[in-house]
Amino acid sequence: MRLLLAVLAVLPLSAAELAVSTTPQLTAAIARAQPGDEIVLAPGDYEPGVRAAGLRGTEGQPITLRGRDQARPPLFRGGSVALHLSDPAWVTLQDIAVESMRDGGLNIDDGGSADTPAHHVTLRRVTVRDVGPTGNRDGIKLSGIDDFTVEGCLVERWGNSGSAIDMVGCHRGLIVGCTFREGASPNASGVQAKGGSADVTIRACLFQQAGGRPVNLGGSTGPAFFRPADAPHEAKNLTVEGCLFLGGFAPLCFVGVDGAVVRCNTIVDPGRWALRILQESTDPRFTKCRAGRVTDNIIVFHAAQWASGGVNIGGGTEPGSFVFERNLWYCVDRPAASRPSLPSTETDGVYGQDPRFRDAEQGDYRVADDGPGQGKGFEALPAR
Repeated sequence: MRLLLAVLAVLPLSAAELAVSTTPQLTAAIARAQPGDEIVLAPGDYEPGVRAAGLRGTEGQPITLRGRDQARPPLFRGGSVALHLSDPAWVTLQDIAVESMRDGGLNIDDGGSADTPAHHVTLRRVTVRDVGPTGNRDGIKLSGIDDFTVEGCLVERWGNSGSAIDMVGCHRGLIVGCTFREGASPNASGVQAKGGSADVTIRACLFQQAGGRPVNLGGSTGPAFFRPADAPHEAKNLTVEGCLFLGGFAPLCFVGVDGAVVRCNTIVDPGRWALRILQESTDPRFTKCRAGRVTDNIIVFHAAQWASGGVNIGGGTEPGSFVFERNLWYCVDRPAASRPSLPSTETDGVYGQDPRFRDAEQGDYRVADDGPGQGKGFEALPAR
């Protein structure tokens, strides 16, 4: 009877638009949603633990769950996990907020069936904050998702050994225009793609004190969680471009990845290294970390926070396969010590020249029009 009353309380705004203002109404709307429907949440607090299994739109008629008022997004507060979408397809989550979760913010997965991935999922203007705060707790967990977009989202203060966005076995994805901040623990990561992930791009994002590994290109995954199960790499064909990194222990970490492009980024005050090349999955089936391409970046650092020439290389990797081109490296307090210790010879690198940020104290890391940083850093990302 309670569910029936909740269904009746879902007020249709149009043929495909369902207005809800309570958690029972939301649950009922999800249960009846058909391709093309928009579930529109009024401002206010909603109970966490909402689960949707098999929520499926179509290419021409996705299912959308969104806040009615972008300035006052519906808030899921407290509890274990706010929303869990299992095996969705053609689904959009937009203009919602999640706060103070114990175990995770959003969890989206393929329902445990690696052969039939979830697909065409979009997260737009979603805010997740204060998850954990301890343990392997993620702001957004994506497992077995293909053809996805995460756009304009904010994740801050997640678990001290978790990730702002953790991707396991995800493919053909775009993370764009997002902000990740205050994952201050050295054991935390910002955006991580592992477990057989491939063809994922991280573009035009801000990483502000986003943990020990603000971007983890690869990682270490248990054998049962790979998608596909026989993937010979933790990750492959990843791209990081047009991003701004402020702090973080080692902003760029290549970890068992087979091919990654890191270009047109600006890195300011890394805590120890600019980048790491590591191999943490050591079974013979896995390709050694290789074929990174690091080009047209600006890296500004202080000598006291710079170890091993700014690059950490672990065993079982192929560091000589990495390519470095046209990067600008500048040591603020010792310009003569700006040249990094790279595993291969850099082409057309720039060392010891101040890139001349317009107003770093006010957070403006664009470079002067006539400065040596022109054509490099996050501003230089080609228009798309």
